[in-house]
Amino acid sequence: MDTLDFLQRRRSTKKFGELAPNAEQTKQIIQAGLRVPDHGRLKPYQFFVFEKQGMTQLAHYLEAAAVEFGLGEEGIMKAQKLSRRAPMVIAVVAKITKDVPKVPAWEQMLTAGCATYAMQLAANAQGFETCWISNKWVNGSALRQALACREQDKIVALVMIGSPLDQEGITLATQPENIDGFVEFIH
Repeated sequence: MDTLDFLQRRRSTKKFGELAPNAEQTKQIIQAGLRVPDHGRLKPYQFFVFEKQGMTQLAHYLEAAAVEFGLGEEGIMKAQKLSRRAPMVIAVVAKITKDVPKVPAWEQMLTAGCATYAMQLAANAQGFETCWISNKWVNGSALRQALACREQDKIVALVMIGSPLDQEGITLATQPENIDGFVEFIH
């Protein structure tokens, strides 16, 4: 598949097989995240790879978030499912440097978001499915503490990564999105 077709048809899924990227594939995924647009070359992100026994730790952090935010038994069960869904999760933390007038915090957050997406694309390009998880799951105190987040830092994503559930390849949209209503050309 050519690159443009891939970029126009990629999509996330929450269905994963059992295989995680190996060490070399994971390195390539992380390297892709390090090459995103980065005004001021601040590298305002840090990555934490959960795999194998680390997934048990992640489950505890997600369950703690469910309790912290009053999500009840249903939330605790969802946390357990999330932590077992994929064989690898990469947490992306926006490490915000305050007092950089030419690179405000919002721009540093965008860079961390771009790094997240670049890692998803790199995983997809190597034949792995991905899904970006956020919401309350990334705001739990236990996870923030485990990832050494300072007050100004933000966990922007938990990127689930794993082999396709079936061996047909990664999940793709059947066709590109229609751009009508999303763009205006100014001549």
